[in-house]
Amino acid sequence: MKKSRSLFACLVLTFLILFLVGYALKTEKLPESREENKTKETTPATAETDEEKVTIPEEKPMTRGIVDSDLVIEVYDKNKAMDGTTLLPDNRNSDKPKIIEVNMLGEIIWEYDIPQELKKYTNPGFDVELLSNNNILFVLPGNGVYEIDRNKNIVWSYKTTKISHDADRLLNGNTLFVFGNNDLMSDAQVIEINPAGEIVWSWYARDYFNKEPYQSIKDQGWTHTNAVSRLSNGDTLISTRNFNMVVEVNQNGEVVKTIGEGLMTEQHDPILLENGNLLFANHGTPEKAVEINQNENIVWEFEISDPKQWPTRDANRLPNGNTLITTTTKIVEVSKDKEIVWALAIKDVSKFIGQVSAGLGFYKAERIVK
Repeated sequence: MKKSRSLFACLVLTFLILFLVGYALKTEKLPESREENKTKETTPATAETDEEKVTIPEEKPMTRGIVDSDLVIEVYDKNKAMDGTTLLPDNRNSDKPKIIEVNMLGEIIWEYDIPQELKKYTNPGFDVELLSNNNILFVLPGNGVYEIDRNKNIVWSYKTTKISHDADRLLNGNTLFVFGNNDLMSDAQVIEINPAGEIVWSWYARDYFNKEPYQSIKDQGWTHTNAVSRLSNGDTLISTRNFNMVVEVNQNGEVVKTIGEGLMTEQHDPILLENGNLLFANHGTPEKAVEINQNENIVWEFEISDPKQWPTRDANRLPNGNTLITTTTKIVEVSKDKEIVWALAIKDVSKFIGQVSAGLGFYKAERIVK
């Protein structure tokens, strides 16, 4: 009996010792565990990592495409050029006109072949623009305006022979376009249509310019109107090429301002910048991209000195302050300091001779910032 009690006491004592040792070990590690938890909750490493992600964004991988042996990148300064893709009408071969999107290396990442029955409708004014829904709007002069999706389906169109040069999709869903190719005094130079194709607004140059010295002008039409844009104040900016000026008209069609008279020469694609200045491509000798302020003083310009690149028809200001300029055989991105930081050129320009060149090559281009 004593032996049993003694054995039982030994077992109880052993159990008690093991319990006390375990408790001591647990208590000893507890401060370390709490400290680890505290470190995890307040560690500055996570904050630094988050800050790095904000201030140093990861470089977006470039979408690679198909190399076209006739397109060459002559200049590409990765640190100064505006990263993105470039969308443009491509009329290097008049038998195979297309719309292409190229990456910064000049590789074609997307293209759309103009249907065979429509390929003759590319001059003058094969205009292309990206819409907010990622569809593409383009003008086939003398035929109509089309909207296609990225799967190359025509999702909307408006057929009219009285269209050329330029079309814009407005915020209200309407489409604004010009007619300047062989236009008559009886024609509307600007038309706005709703999605159903109904004309909801139009502008006739005759209401203001049916007088000398404009009345008797004629060069590929009376006005050869080549660009239009709707301003934030509701007015419309219109480029009347043959009159060597841009006009601003109100919603009643009344001319409230003329811009560039005596300064412009067969201007193309005037764009009102956020700073109130006007940027446009200007013909003359040499041809230039020109920016003027509201007093019509030149504040910036870039000369296209090589006549082989003429005509120059487009100039766009990019988000980084550079300017994208489209000539017939080359598209260049130029810095504020007039440094060419990106240039896409056509390698074979043997067909670009005399008047023939006006209907070939590039017409306009826009940089798509991803």
